[in-house]
Amino acid sequence: MGSEFVQLSLTPLLIGIFAAIACALPGNFLILRRQALIGDAISHVVLPGIVVAFLITGSITTWPMMLGAAGAAVAAVILIELIKRLGRIEPGAAMGVAFTSLFAGGVLLLEQSDTSTVHLDVQHALYGNLESLIWLSADGWQSLTDAAALADLPPELPRMAVVTLVITLLTVLFWRPLKLSTFDEGFAGTIGVPTTAFSFGLVVTAAVAAVAAFDAVGSIIVIAMFICPPGAARLMTNRLEIQVLWSVVFATLSATIGYVLAGYGPLWLGSEHAVSAAGMIATVSGIILGLTCLFAPHRARLGAPRDA
Repeated sequence: MGSEFVQLSLTPLLIGIFAAIACALPGNFLILRRQALIGDAISHVVLPGIVVAFLITGSITTWPMMLGAAGAAVAAVILIELIKRLGRIEPGAAMGVAFTSLFAGGVLLLEQSDTSTVHLDVQHALYGNLESLIWLSADGWQSLTDAAALADLPPELPRMAVVTLVITLLTVLFWRPLKLSTFDEGFAGTIGVPTTAFSFGLVVTAAVAAVAAFDAVGSIIVIAMFICPPGAARLMTNRLEIQVLWSVVFATLSATIGYVLAGYGPLWLGSEHAVSAAGMIATVSGIILGLTCLFAPHRARLGAPRDA
């Protein structure tokens, strides 16, 4: 049983957890800045950037995908600004128009492209390929110390682990200016904090998390993890430090419980087929958010002024 778990379930479970945490950490600050829609926008604009990068390079390796997604993010920012200025509509509406248009364009490009030789299609873009990221060369827990077996790990696992570690270190390193610019941007500016740079850096960090997670888990989990764990954590406490910790706990629970329920839940109910791990993880994160809305100690403060 242990050998089967390590081979078939350990790596996709860890990838799901790392992806959830990497998205939840910047999601805390986006929610507190009332910019939660940015996470949604990023997860959508990543798709056309990745497709264009694939059409140009013919590969889905990390750096072409990152550069393509970065180009799409820049195009999205320019498009949002043009819509705001020319159409004179509020930023949320401009953002909604931009990211839905770009995502639709990415879907059309996918349908017209030959992606039969790689894992890149509409279904993959939405749901990812989490269930297929298995560790075939593993032979039980001892494989964790076997260099030859470790060399055959799915590349998504070390990539997500490194991205999660970097985002965690950046959050710790820039904690004070991030906190100040989030809760009182005017005061932060007066004491020399480059608030514009930190706002831009936060969006870039969220984009890096989304791009790194996109190939493995798809856009559904990315969108859910930017919003649901931080939103649930916000209802648990008024302290930012504790909120971030709660968001990591909720992200980990969502990924773990969702993955287990996707594989075994239908069997427990008498069905013969598993369901999408990405869809179930996102569903569990939404259920956790719903439960905190009903039972969390600070649920009554949902529209109240932010505290540090």
